[in-house]
Amino acid sequence: MARFDPRGKVNRALLVGVPEYAFKQPEHSTGVPGDLKAVEHNLAELESSLVEGGLFTEEDVVVARPRTVDEFDRRLGAAVEAAEGLLLLYFSGHGAVPSTGDELWLLMRRATIVPGAESVFLGAVPWKSVLTVLSRSRAERVVVILDCCYAGNASAGWDALPTAQRQRTCLLMSVQANNRIDAGDDDTPTPFTGQLVRFLREGLHGQGGEVGFGELADRLGAHMSAHHTTLREPPEPWEPQSRSAPGADVLLAAPSPRQPDAPAPDPSGDPGTAGGGPQPDESRLPGPRPGRLGRLIGLGRLGGPGLLGGPGGPGGLTGRRMAAVVGVPVAIAGLVIATLAVIDGGNGAACRPPLEIRLLTDPDLEPTVRRAAEAYLTSPENLTDGGACRRSGITVYSAGSAAAVAAFNRQSDPWQRPSGDADNPQRDIGPQPDVWIPAVSADVDRARSATTERTYVELGPDPEPFAYSPLVLAVPQDLAAEAVSERVGSLAALTAALRYRADIRRTDPEHTDAGLLATVGLYGTAQPDPAAAEHSVAQSGPPSRTGADLLCTLPAGDADGRTAALLPEFLLHTGTGCDSVTRVRRLAAYPADVPGLSPTFVRVRWRGAGRDQEARSDAVERFHDWLTGKAAAGKNAGGNAGGKKGDQASAAAARGGLAVFGSDGFRSASGPHRPLDPGIAFSGFGALDNPGPLTATVLPSAMTKALKDYREANGPGRVLFLLDSSGSMGALWEGPGGAPGIIGQSLAGLGERDEYGVWGVAAEPGGGRAYSEVLSFGTHEREQARRTIDTAAKVKDLEADPYQALVAALDDMARRGTDDHHPQLIVYITDDEDNNRLTEGGRLGTLLALVRQKKIPVVMASLDSGGCDKGKPDAAVSEASGGRCLDTKGDLVARLRDEVARTGTGGEG
Repeated sequence: MARFDPRGKVNRALLVGVPEYAFKQPEHSTGVPGDLKAVEHNLAELESSLVEGGLFTEEDVVVARPRTVDEFDRRLGAAVEAAEGLLLLYFSGHGAVPSTGDELWLLMRRATIVPGAESVFLGAVPWKSVLTVLSRSRAERVVVILDCCYAGNASAGWDALPTAQRQRTCLLMSVQANNRIDAGDDDTPTPFTGQLVRFLREGLHGQGGEVGFGELADRLGAHMSAHHTTLREPPEPWEPQSRSAPGADVLLAAPSPRQPDAPAPDPSGDPGTAGGGPQPDESRLPGPRPGRLGRLIGLGRLGGPGLLGGPGGPGGLTGRRMAAVVGVPVAIAGLVIATLAVIDGGNGAACRPPLEIRLLTDPDLEPTVRRAAEAYLTSPENLTDGGACRRSGITVYSAGSAAAVAAFNRQSDPWQRPSGDADNPQRDIGPQPDVWIPAVSADVDRARSATTERTYVELGPDPEPFAYSPLVLAVPQDLAAEAVSERVGSLAALTAALRYRADIRRTDPEHTDAGLLATVGLYGTAQPDPAAAEHSVAQSGPPSRTGADLLCTLPAGDADGRTAALLPEFLLHTGTGCDSVTRVRRLAAYPADVPGLSPTFVRVRWRGAGRDQEARSDAVERFHDWLTGKAAAGKNAGGNAGGKKGDQASAAAARGGLAVFGSDGFRSASGPHRPLDPGIAFSGFGALDNPGPLTATVLPSAMTKALKDYREANGPGRVLFLLDSSGSMGALWEGPGGAPGIIGQSLAGLGERDEYGVWGVAAEPGGGRAYSEVLSFGTHEREQARRTIDTAAKVKDLEADPYQALVAALDDMARRGTDDHHPQLIVYITDDEDNNRLTEGGRLGTLLALVRQKKIPVVMASLDSGGCDKGKPDAAVSEASGGRCLDTKGDLVARLRDEVARTGTGGEG
């Protein structure tokens, strides 16, 4: 592997430590457990070892002991501005995770805790904001080292970074997620930093030599796990975690070789000081040792009974009780609804770390499922010890419905063990879920493998869905009064009534089940030709990804009064986040022949994942019973043996997860689909309390066929990729996350009949051609195309001329599309370094006029986090062409793959 060598470059190391805190318990009821004297030694030893390592001068290393968040922000901002080669950030001090938050917080000197059901940390820095500031750095490589309890919780924040930032950022965490660690003695560094310093000074094998990030992380992990345990009960090996920038290692130190007569370090020793030495037996003990109480490096999720004002409140806090802390992992592109740790469960013992449940759902359902998970957090079903401790936490995240179905169906093996760049559900969807809540019960059959090929996942769905929401045609109120006064009918009749009066929109059929169900309805008997059906909902630019997005992006002004939307009924109640820009009130018309949403609870079990199977199954079942109302319905059935099933469901909705779904406007899944919350007046948001019989189910085969027909509605597509190959792209080139690799990943959306090609954009001197051919335009075997791109794409010591390249691409694609109406797309992947050549001399205005004339969508994929900000050239070009602008503030790779799949015919699902 190539190694980035920062010697001779402008480097900066910011060492942040908080050895003393202004507000400590028990003197201050909202203070932290105690000081961390060992952190002072961390700062001194690490500073000297970095200078001795030869990469940093004394002026390059800045030591900070910030009292406030503002002071930390200033120090970090200065380091980010100064570094051009290597930027190293180190933190040691208390860490915390709020009870309903989704990220690690770093506590500064004047930090305090506001306890309660939703504890808040004042004077603390959210890990997410640290990553945001680091993303603005010009440094070629960024290395972050965290030495605190639950440091491993930061890994998910790295996993969720945009590709370009991940590619240059390395993260070293002192311990695995969900574990506490001891800070060590007052007169030595912490165990982790002590060993880190030892390796930096003496080399990885005790004989000096260069120290790279990758091997350093491996050696630290091996040493700590062999010689230390965490403070979890029962004890676990202390296992530092790391995330490496793909494609290249980073040199961190190059100490002078050891002299031949120097004594070799004792490999079994504990680095209580920088020079090592024998490890005291007590350092192996799992819990706080005498003289070390209250010195754990971090806080748990604080609040709840027994903390401040409940049993065992401030008057009863002891050193042991102040030391008890707990935390949970952060979510990946989602939300962690995790445990709220308490200092004392009432008997002096700390709460055990909770088991985390991972829950995958449909993008339209995600906000409601998240609210339900938040409610479960503090429900009696999730509490133990009289309400003092939490049993489990929940990570809620969503992914495109077609991608999720395809991953379960054909990619369960790489979901467990990614082995290549092509199929990697961990990257594209998220972690392996314990629970899946698809928006339509038919998804389960679509997700089950129909081949004899070995599968590594088992899906266990409930026999019935637990909620229901019909698909409706949301029509502007004034138009509905005259055009669809009946409010209920076939989709063909309702759309015919709106013909010539309103445009009809639907969400992306590949991203949400609601969009696919709308497509099933559109492709029904009244519109047997998918191309004709697509023409009836044609729009400029790509479809909205979710129903909430659709409601918020309908044309404003007069046009808004002429646009109807096919979406789930409940969104008329909850999709109101953009009320300030919504121009008209809408009424729901009910296409009785279009299936509705039927959220279903699916247990997901993975082959070979049996380490905590019993505990995980118990946690999943507890959440299931609470969410679906099973326990409440059972109790209700005992006292109402003759009651109807729908009445039982309504009674069950009075508590638990159904109450949350009911408050969001969902209906009962059974019987006449009464509202789960009878207290909500559906007429208040333009719906009908009782629209009558509606189609509640859909065949899996109908959904699969509609998706296939959608992809092929206009025949095979054409895509021309423009790859910025100028010299500035060198740092964004290698590996699956590099620019050529991003193109390779997006080819998953193209099939055998689709035509595509790749141009390398670098302007030859003297006014030569602005591009060269990397992959000839035509049909390709996908893997061969990837290999060709990897081989032929080269960075050149030239500037790019995006204006000339885009003009040439528009002309080329226009010539190819003169005889048919096949979908076309141009994709330009760039770091925006040469955008001045796009704007000089009035060029941008000329280009915008040309893209409007050609009517070929252009996706501008900027590897800069601000590339799509309002007013930027990338945003202007995409908007004028009807394409999308993508930058690294979001998941650029996944979004680009979706855009390409919408043009091509090869997407899976």
